Amino acid sequence: MKGEREKIVLVLHGSPKRSANAWEPFRVYLSKILDVPEEDVVLAYLQFGEPDVESALRQCLKDGAKRVILHPLFLSAGVHVTKDLPEIVEKIKADFPWAEVLITKPLGQHERLAEIVKERIDEVRTYSPQSIEEESFRIIEREFDFSRFMPLEREVVKRVVHATADPEYIETMVFHPKAIELALKNLRDKKKILVDVEMTKAGISKRLYPREKVVCYLDKVGEVSVGTRTEQAVELALKNENDLGLVVIGNSPTALVRAIEVLREQKRDDVVVVGLPVGFVKALSAKLMLLREDIPYITNLSRKGGSPAACAVVNALLRYILSSTFS
Repeated sequence: MKGEREKIVLVLHGSPKRSANAWEPFRVYLSKILDVPEEDVVLAYLQFGEPDVESALRQCLKDGAKRVILHPLFLSAGVHVTKDLPEIVEKIKADFPWAEVLITKPLGQHERLAEIVKERIDEVRTYSPQSIEEESFRIIEREFDFSRFMPLEREVVKRVVHATADPEYIETMVFHPKAIELALKNLRDKKKILVDVEMTKAGISKRLYPREKVVCYLDKVGEVSVGTRTEQAVELALKNENDLGLVVIGNSPTALVRAIEVLREQKRDDVVVVGLPVGFVKALSAKLMLLREDIPYITNLSRKGGSPAACAVVNALLRYILSSTFS
């Protein structure tokens, strides 16, 4: 048989899910490993795919192959390997008695398969969301200095840096002396969180806090002739919601200004304002205004901010509550 044409048929079970049958890259790669022409390596399916094994065998022989090697991409020698494939081969030999059709062992318990399993396990360990987050925090803690913050403030700032990939927050974030303690109390009591926009609402962990306790009034405000919709939405919420614990502004500087004004009028000191709006217009001045009030706040003295940063503050506090509950 040396020098005569040989073809290799890779036998897959096949799946109703079309993408599961897409082994073309593997077929091409295998042809290179075997150092044979691409057209001499063929895919065939027992079910749900084309060509089926019998059709693939017949086509190989019609194309001039004198030998066809079937390799079942199966883990064990089950019914498909020990019964179905031999029956197909016998049927083919009846029509092509001169042909040599061979069936390899399945993949089986080969030591290299164990190495592949190890590789797959290592991949999921390395690239799982938790592993990536843990490694990110190791890098943040190694590269940056958080020593100017109190312990819980430090955890909040770390999570903001993680969410934004911006270490400048280490230099710009400031905390009212009562903010962390009051925020934790209000969150433990499941008080409502008022946000300025839906993006901020979406960023607060659904797993860590009840969705119905996070409120946004933006859809309750139509077109406005004076000011912005976000500032009017925040004002409306502050005047209607009696069980607020946090006001979280991650987008709109004007909403932060109006929140400060309404809370001042109401003489409220039982609500924590997380004021991290972003922008070139009014963002920094709104934060400076917040610092002058006796309202418990968490903010940063910068134009930078945004919903990811504001949500990171809240999620850091919620994670601390979760960890302290089970510690």
